[in-house]
Amino acid sequence: MAKLNRERGLAERRLEKQARRAARKQAAADQPESSAPSSAQEEAQPLANRPAVDAATEAFGRMAEADEQEQKKE
Repeated sequence: MAKLNRERGLAERRLEKQARRAARKQAAADQPESSAPSSAQEEAQPLANRPAVDAATEAFGRMAEADEQEQKKE
């Protein structure tokens, strides 16, 4: 009896494991392909999350705009 119970338990665990694997595969297949972020999504990200070159370019652009506005006020 003990042997039969042990074998039944093993078979149940194998089926559960197979079901988990199938569920993971199905979840991965249901995920949409990630595409490149749009410019609006990039704008919404904080500077720390962007590549350093893009962050520096944007920061220097803002500084230039601020300088132009100050020169126009004078």
